[in-house]
Amino acid sequence: MDPIEIGLWVSGGMLLMVVLGMRVAFAAGMAGLVGLIWIFWAKRGMEWDQLGWALTVAIKTAGQVPHSKVSSQTLSLIPTFILIGFLAYYAGLTRALFEAAKRWFAWVPGGLAVSTVFATAGFAAVSGASVATAAVFARIAIPEMLKIGYNKQFAAGVVAAGGTLASLIPPSAILVIYAIIVEQDVGKLLLAGFIPGAFSALIYGLLIVGIAMIWKNVGPPVRGFTWGQRFAALPAALPIVAVVVIIIFFVYNPFGDAWGTPTEGGAVGAFIVFCMALIRGMRWPELKDALLETAKLTVMIFTIIWGVLIYVRFLGFADLPGAFADWISSLAVSPMLILICILLAYAVLGMFMDAIGMLLLTLPVVYPAVMALNGGEFVSAAESTFGMSGPMCAIWFGILVVKMAEFCLITPPIGLNCFVVAGVRPDLSVQDVFRGVMPFFIADAITIALLVAFPSIVLWLPSLAG
Repeated sequence: MDPIEIGLWVSGGMLLMVVLGMRVAFAAGMAGLVGLIWIFWAKRGMEWDQLGWALTVAIKTAGQVPHSKVSSQTLSLIPTFILIGFLAYYAGLTRALFEAAKRWFAWVPGGLAVSTVFATAGFAAVSGASVATAAVFARIAIPEMLKIGYNKQFAAGVVAAGGTLASLIPPSAILVIYAIIVEQDVGKLLLAGFIPGAFSALIYGLLIVGIAMIWKNVGPPVRGFTWGQRFAALPAALPIVAVVVIIIFFVYNPFGDAWGTPTEGGAVGAFIVFCMALIRGMRWPELKDALLETAKLTVMIFTIIWGVLIYVRFLGFADLPGAFADWISSLAVSPMLILICILLAYAVLGMFMDAIGMLLLTLPVVYPAVMALNGGEFVSAAESTFGMSGPMCAIWFGILVVKMAEFCLITPPIGLNCFVVAGVRPDLSVQDVFRGVMPFFIADAITIALLVAFPSIVLWLPSLAG
C-alpha cells in the first residue's frame, strides 16, 4: 500500500472517530500516531519483526511535534488576547460598552439588537474568544431586550450571531492559529480582519433593522436618550478603544514603524485592561476567575493544536496535501467554482465539528490546493488566477475560511455559540436559539459572497503594510 492510500485510510478513520463523538484533539493525535506507525512499517515491507522499529520511530517523531511548534512565540498571542477579554468582562467594561451602544443606536427599529451587535463587535476587538463573547452578552443584553418586549428567540439569536464576530475582528485566536498552520504573517492577517469584521457587523445591523421594520413586534425601538446622556456614556467605553488603537499600532503604524510585535501589543493591551479593572474595583476573586477561565480556554486550544499537529506531520509523510493540490489543479473546472465548492464544504463540515478543530484538520490539505489554484505560493498578481499574489491570496483565503468558521459557530446541530447562550439562559432552549439565528445565515451568506467578489475589502489594509 502506497503512502497516499495510507493517508486516505487514516484520514477516513479520523473523521469517523470525530463523527462518533471523540474530541478532535484526541482523534487527530491518535490518527496521526497510527498513520506514522503504518507509514514507517510499510517502508520496511510490513514485516512483523520491523513493527517495533516503526513504533519507536513514530513515537519519537510524534513526540517532537508539540514542543517544537507550540513553543513558538507567535502562539503566546492566544492567552494574552483571551485574557484581555475576561479582564474586560470582570472590569465591567462590557456593560459600559453595551450601555454606550444602547444610548446611541437603540432609537432605530430593533435598536437594542443593533446595539448588541455593535457592542459585541467592540468587545470582539479586545477578546479573541467567540464563546466568551456570547456568554458575556447573554447575561447583559438578553435581559434588556426581553424587558421591553423582544421576541426571546430573536434576542437569543442576536447574541449568538453577534458573538461570532470575535472570530474575525482582531485580536482573533483563530486568525493566529491559521497564520501558524499556513506559515503566514500574523500581523497582516490581523489587519485583514478589521474591515471584514466591521463589514459583517454592519450587515448584521442592517438585517436586524429590516426584520424589525417588517415585523413590528420583534424588536421595538427605545427612545428618550438625550445627547448629553449619549456623550456621557462614551468615557466608560474608552479603555476598549484605547486597547484597539494600541494593538493596531503594534501591528501596523500608518505614520512610521510599528511599535512592536503583535505579541507585545497583546501583552500591553492585557496590562492596560488589568489596570482599568483594578481601578474599577476588581479584586482577587474576580482576577482569579479571569485567570482560570483564560487558562481553561488556552489549554483547550493548545491541546487541539498538539493533536492536530501530529496528524499534520503524518500528512507530510503521506504527501496527501501535495496529491490533493495536484488533483484540484488538474480539474477542468473554473478555479472560482472550485473555491466556492470548498467554502460550501466548510459549511457542511462545520455542522459536525467545532471551528478550530475543523480548520486545523482541513487546512494542511486544502490550503496547498487553493494556493495551487492561484498559481503557487510565490506567484505574482499579474500571473495569478485570482488576480492577487501568493501571500495576498493566503490572507484572502484565511479571512474567507475564518468567516466560514464564524458561520459554523451558529449552525445546527453543534453550533457552539447557541449551546453557550442556552446554557447561560435557563429560560431558553437550544432549539429557541437555533431558530433565532436562522436569519443571520442570510447575512453571513451575503457577507461571504461580497468578500469573494471583492477581495479588496480584505486586502486593502494588509496592502498598506507592505
